[in-house]
Amino acid sequence: MALSIETFDNRRGGNTLYKALTHPHAAAAARMLVAALARAGPVAIYDPGGAVEGFAEIFGLDGVEIAGIFVPEVVRIGTAVLGRAARPATEIGRCGARAVFVAAFDAERLLAQLEPYLPAGVARFTLDRMRLPAERLTNPGRYLDPLNFVTNFAFFRDAGGLSTRLITINYWAGYGAAAVKCWLTLFAGDGAVLAEWCEPLAPGAVVLDSRAIRSRFGLPEFCGQLFLHIVGAAGHDVVKYALDTFGAGADEISLSATHDANSWPAERYAGLPAPAPGERVVLWVQNSHPVAIPAGAVTFHPMGEEKGAPLADGLAPFASRAVDVGAMLPGLAWPRQVEVRAGKHMVRPRYEILAQRRRRIAHVNVERGDLAADPALPQLQGHLGKGYLLPAPVLPRGEWQSLVLPTPMTTAQSELPIAALVYDPQGREIARHRFGRLPRAHAALLDLDALAGIEALGEGWGHVELVYDFSEGGAADGWLHALFRYRHRASGHVAETSFGAHMYNMALTYRGEPQSYSGPPPGLSTRLFLRLGGEEHDTLCHLIYPASRPWRPFSATEIILHDGGGGEIARKRIAIPCSGSRLWRYHALFAAPTRARAGRDAYIIIRDTSCRLFGYHGLLGRDGMFSFDHMFGF
Repeated sequence: MALSIETFDNRRGGNTLYKALTHPHAAAAARMLVAALARAGPVAIYDPGGAVEGFAEIFGLDGVEIAGIFVPEVVRIGTAVLGRAARPATEIGRCGARAVFVAAFDAERLLAQLEPYLPAGVARFTLDRMRLPAERLTNPGRYLDPLNFVTNFAFFRDAGGLSTRLITINYWAGYGAAAVKCWLTLFAGDGAVLAEWCEPLAPGAVVLDSRAIRSRFGLPEFCGQLFLHIVGAAGHDVVKYALDTFGAGADEISLSATHDANSWPAERYAGLPAPAPGERVVLWVQNSHPVAIPAGAVTFHPMGEEKGAPLADGLAPFASRAVDVGAMLPGLAWPRQVEVRAGKHMVRPRYEILAQRRRRIAHVNVERGDLAADPALPQLQGHLGKGYLLPAPVLPRGEWQSLVLPTPMTTAQSELPIAALVYDPQGREIARHRFGRLPRAHAALLDLDALAGIEALGEGWGHVELVYDFSEGGAADGWLHALFRYRHRASGHVAETSFGAHMYNMALTYRGEPQSYSGPPPGLSTRLFLRLGGEEHDTLCHLIYPASRPWRPFSATEIILHDGGGGEIARKRIAIPCSGSRLWRYHALFAAPTRARAGRDAYIIIRDTSCRLFGYHGLLGRDGMFSFDHMFGF
């Protein structure tokens, strides 16, 4: 029951047509278009770019009398479109249609090309009837320009003493954008629109606080979605952000963090942890489309098993629902994992874990269905060194316990041949754990406290890297993921984050790695965003210098403090050893007078032109409360 729509392709990127068809503010006009087609009588559908099936999947054409489907490409003649054999465009005038529907945007030229074949007086319809207004477009002259649909969703809540705060920066200004603004739509839990507004974005910080928004619009409590649409963007068509959750309700407290929602819905998601004893795991199913999710269209499966549990009830357009994972799959327990077969109905969903009157939030990851193992990868390790690696902190052992759980993340991964390498801050390997060839349904949780050699860190910190280990054979596709869980020993507060492997800091390239945010690979520089907790919460930052092959001996890392308007306040320079890391705190690195000049909406950009770093950040609160997640770059 998955939606038959193309959302994202890892070779070509995101499908802008998908975003145009499902944009919340195009839905009403699209339904009016369908109603007009139904009244128009027999309709000839001209489908020059393959858009009509995606349109029909979202809005339906069941009430439209279709006289025929017509295409311009000879190779498509006779292929099935909407269950009918496509006919050549030259025959469109002989089908008896009283109307023609050109399933394309910017269709004036296409209609002119069809004119010699159209009967006199035929009514004309195109997808341009559902265009967004010009003030919401970056490039009105080309509707499907990706920069016209720089959009994303955010889990957003202000209820029960819990609130959310979305933080990013206007990084489009750095690519030359002059006048940037953000159109916002806040959806309630039932999918109803609570508020719509537009924010001009000056260079610098962008802060959207649920408490301020609720007060501004006089809203009741809500738990739903915030839809963001950037207009005037340049250089980058992805909306990235950090999302903090705060709260001190009657029965629980919360300090947690996650990040952007990855705006392309996927068929499957993985990396959802089953509940541990005393925990309740809740997945937030949030409909990303103007069409309802049918009952049974979303199912939950123990990882590695086909038998699953369907979500019995449907979900209205843009609505949200908390689903108790333990109730869906009773008996499944941590460290087992859950696969969510989401049918492309939602962008990367969030989950929350409730335990000991504490609440934390994280996200699942896209499980790819287009990858197969590369049999040449084991033989290429001589060139690639460690090749793909996934770095994560080992937080100070005197305060925190660090746990590692590998997570299958493609439909073709039947095994994971991996090892964990632990490094001290100076980049020396001190411990190694071979997982072997893990089966898809594994429950192999690695507690770094139990790893021989970890005592070399004392009560201090370092980092761990997951890498492929072909010493016992096995196959790999590069899409190596894991969940990292951290527990504060004294308080029991927990945070977790997950990510996937990349290649880092080498001149050789393989399948687009090492990745670059701009230009072709290899990506050998760093620009990371660090949101700050002000004076109320100190900020923790763990920077890792991973290297697939030996690279420069030390990084040349600039930590640049900005005020909320983007002005530089101060900068510090640190040198991180290759394969090493540095753990630091905002309040220790910058003195109180400097922090005061930076102000409440201050942020940090971490810049390094000599190497590619990977970073994690978190907020530190009272009584051992903390949040932790990986950072984003641009």
